[in-house]
Amino acid sequence: MRRAFAKAVQHSRSPFRPGPIPSGNSCVLSRQHQHCPAISPYFAVRSVGSNSAQERGQPVFSDAQRSTIYALSTPPGKAGVAVIRVSGQNAFGVWSRLVKSCERVPEPWKMERCRIIHPKTGGVLDDGLAVFFKGPKSFTTEDVLELHIHSGRAIISSVLEALSQLPFCRPAEPGEFTRRAFEGGRLDLTQVEGLKDLIDAETEGQRRLALKAVGGATRDLFERLRTEIIGCLAKLEALIDFGEGEDIEEGVYEEARDRAIELRRTIQSYLQDSRRGEIMRTGLRLTIFGPPNAGKSSLLNFLAQREAAIVTPVPGTTRDILELSLDLGGIPVIVSDTAGLRMTTDPVERIGVERARNAIQAADLALCVVSCEDLDDLEFPSSVKPLITDETFVLFNKSDLIRDSDTVSRLKGTDRWTTSLKSGEGTTEFLAGFAAALKRKYELNDDGEANRTPVITHARHRVHLESAARFIDAFLATSAEEIVLGAEELRYAAKAVGKVSGIIDVEDVLDALFRDFCIGK
Repeated sequence: MRRAFAKAVQHSRSPFRPGPIPSGNSCVLSRQHQHCPAISPYFAVRSVGSNSAQERGQPVFSDAQRSTIYALSTPPGKAGVAVIRVSGQNAFGVWSRLVKSCERVPEPWKMERCRIIHPKTGGVLDDGLAVFFKGPKSFTTEDVLELHIHSGRAIISSVLEALSQLPFCRPAEPGEFTRRAFEGGRLDLTQVEGLKDLIDAETEGQRRLALKAVGGATRDLFERLRTEIIGCLAKLEALIDFGEGEDIEEGVYEEARDRAIELRRTIQSYLQDSRRGEIMRTGLRLTIFGPPNAGKSSLLNFLAQREAAIVTPVPGTTRDILELSLDLGGIPVIVSDTAGLRMTTDPVERIGVERARNAIQAADLALCVVSCEDLDDLEFPSSVKPLITDETFVLFNKSDLIRDSDTVSRLKGTDRWTTSLKSGEGTTEFLAGFAAALKRKYELNDDGEANRTPVITHARHRVHLESAARFIDAFLATSAEEIVLGAEELRYAAKAVGKVSGIIDVEDVLDALFRDFCIGK
């Protein structure tokens, strides 16, 4: 009877299922070195030391066979320490050729004081440290060697050149270490994305969000969701295979539909998140707009705390869009300064005005800056009034030009502030209020962390969840007589959710399903 559950998931296997990395070296040397899965240190010495591989009867390695990779893992330039990472089945061969220490065989996971030498000349390249990670207990799940050397351009170049002399080594491709970690099952796709986001994080909120993804929180959530869909699918497959001729519990089909309805609600709650996770990861796009000479560029300079934009009393100074990345209350914000909105005959300025209008439409949020002297009985200028909505933030600048304090008070309100960027009056209140408004809108606490951890942090997560929701809707639209079609829709939904983490195989779910669902009594 296990057939029914196996059939429910047999099409959920992914063509991207992680598998072992091909070992090119063992293909060439399998007859000579069947006792060892990697190239022996002795062979490495002979192949490197020979003037011609063909003259010594040695095979010439192709790029595919040079499966041991190396790269500089720290930023280039002068610093205290640089780390060069080596990964592959011949990492021990690299140790035996380049590392000279009191230990002939490295003790895994222990830092060794050593000298780094050239494999051909034997000359000392640097005095540093080395650590050997025995697979699969390493980042890539392969044998890994890390060389901790002094970070100088000449030292780094000489060690990398020495590694290039080893015939079984080649430089790593971009992201290849992390790719091997994924292929070895160390990371899933959400953890890979989280690792990159963690490296790129510029704010505290981004760091926290990425760290949760690296820790597997996102993977666990999507795996639970996929398991629930597979549970519904297994019930339908049992009905298809055994039908009324077997002792199947009453109400199995109705139970599967009820669970699918709950899953649909859960997915919808994830999708209706105002893109909080994506915004926290990539940055909130904020466009500053308003009439000429309202103080838009002055506001940009104030936020950036430097002269990022040219400020003059001449209208139309800003012609193109100027962008800056800022940290406002722990929230990453990409601020765009735009050309002043007005009717103009200048062809260059007209292009800038059109670009400003497009930027407002494409932004996540818009901040309108209006000079208090341009207000007519507290009415916005006609050039910006059509662009102001209930979601628009408003900053009334040049409040020092208004002598009536009652008028200044009337201008203030929810998501509206008055300032004088020239004198600094009201700027502290504006910054605090604006940051609080952003946190309120995107459900963040005072530390810039989401009150509810966003599930979707990448656009592809949203695409796959939307697909899963459509397939579940298609299942719910079928009747009991169309159970075969309904089961196929659930199978597609499970695949769509599985694509988020990249682990589509569901063999690990079968045991849990057998415990929860009894097919006969």
